[in-house]
Amino acid sequence: MKNTSQENAIQARVALVTGGANGIGAAISSRLAADGITVVVADIDLNAAQALVREIEGQRGNAFAVQLDVSDAASIKRAFDTVERAQARCDILVSNAGIAGVASFVECSLENWERVQKVNVTGPMLCGQYAARLMARHGWGRIVNIGSISGVRAGFGRTAYGTSKAALIGLTRQMAIELAEQGITANCVAPGPIETPLTRAHHSAETRESYRRTVPMRRYGTPAEIAEMTAFLCSDHASYVTGQVLAVDGGFLAAGILEV
Repeated sequence: MKNTSQENAIQARVALVTGGANGIGAAISSRLAADGITVVVADIDLNAAQALVREIEGQRGNAFAVQLDVSDAASIKRAFDTVERAQARCDILVSNAGIAGVASFVECSLENWERVQKVNVTGPMLCGQYAARLMARHGWGRIVNIGSISGVRAGFGRTAYGTSKAALIGLTRQMAIELAEQGITANCVAPGPIETPLTRAHHSAETRESYRRTVPMRRYGTPAEIAEMTAFLCSDHASYVTGQVLAVDGGFLAAGILEV
């Protein structure tokens, strides 16, 4: 059981979730709010963010919305300036916003490559810098970057996306070692195939069948399953966990031959 001081500490915490209004991000925002944390739903789609805030408030949670485009450094600064003025702190950062696209290696355009790296790597780096400065004031913080199994294991057509997620894993480890003395942990959650609008848009029937054959659990995961792992890493229970990549993938990364 939590004692009163622990409960008060949790209720004082503020979490910013990028891409927090839809899919995995929405599940994470709602899950953290259920723990009593004030959640900043940061999303490029402000209307969706505001709608989720109303939903969280309807469940007696605390949340507010900010518009954030993680590909735009000025937008990131504005969002964190807003959080600092409104809450005077940021204890948890979940860098969830990301984009994908499928193209073979030789067909991967420079424009797509640069766009994916800017959103999936540079955005989390800048968000991490702003968040860490606020976390350091209180000597406590949690950074969780939402990566992908594509950052651990290559997949056809994922030149830009897979490389960006591999870089995000490296960035997470860099954050972990440099921020540890300030009481800040940094970890990466690597989802496997998850039922989201993004996967429904980009996963062909062939991709779905391939995952069905290679994921030992024979199914896609849910956003709620990613949110549960994220909530653990954001909690006091994960105080000695940092620099880690935790796959939530139904056994995909562990699997070899599944059919004999």
